[in-house]
Amino acid sequence: MPKLISSPVWKNEPDKHDYPAAANYLSLIADQGVVDDIVARLKKAPIATYKAKDILRASCLPLLPVTDLHVAVDLAKVAQGVKLSPVLLVRGGMEAGVPATIADGYHRVCASYYLGDNTDIPARIVDLPTQLDPAPAPIRAKKRK
Repeated sequence: MPKLISSPVWKNEPDKHDYPAAANYLSLIADQGVVDDIVARLKKAPIATYKAKDILRASCLPLLPVTDLHVAVDLAKVAQGVKLSPVLLVRGGMEAGVPATIADGYHRVCASYYLGDNTDIPARIVDLPTQLDPAPAPIRAKKRK
């Protein structure tokens, strides 16, 4: 796909409101303790850079259409030279078949992809917690004598 406009310019840090937005989304897929842990670690994580195509592939999410309101707004920001906020990611687990999670910035990832699938996107990324509460043990019937 040909480039529509120039490459995005990125802020050095995510916006403050990105963390509550990430927490809100994550609260739909994890309990509050896990969400609090992930968000606290995202705030401290260094910025890393990933290609737009790789973030989409790792997340297993579809590319939103260019006509999506939020994608169009982000593309307009890029055209105006407005800096975009880095995205917030939770690394998936290939061995368990868990895709990466875009905790905040899905529309920015899609907008960046439309500018070029190799567009560099700054992100803060953390691993899933390693010690998740195990599922309760199944109740077993007592053996009769």
